[in-house]
Amino acid sequence: MNEHLLELARRHGALKARIDAQRVELAQHARPLAAAFGVADKAVDGVDWLKHNPVVVGAAVAVLAILKPARAWRWAKRGIFVWRGWKKVKNSLTGGR
Repeated sequence: MNEHLLELARRHGALKARIDAQRVELAQHARPLAAAFGVADKAVDGVDWLKHNPVVVGAAVAVLAILKPARAWRWAKRGIFVWRGWKKVKNSLTGGR
């Protein structure tokens, strides 16, 4: 019985060592992804800030429209184009819901 327990303990230790090595390897492989996810997180935080501060966005658009109306119109057309494209992609991904 003691031989069996010793063998189980040895196998358990070997498995734990293998798991630790795999964790280290996974962390090394995931390191480049962490930077990309960090950038994506900052972008999402920026969009959230814009959603919670619509007055700032409206004021910036108003100032742009007053100071540079041609540029504002050009950016508005681009924005509508991007918005329509996003809606088409979103509808195709969600099945038209």
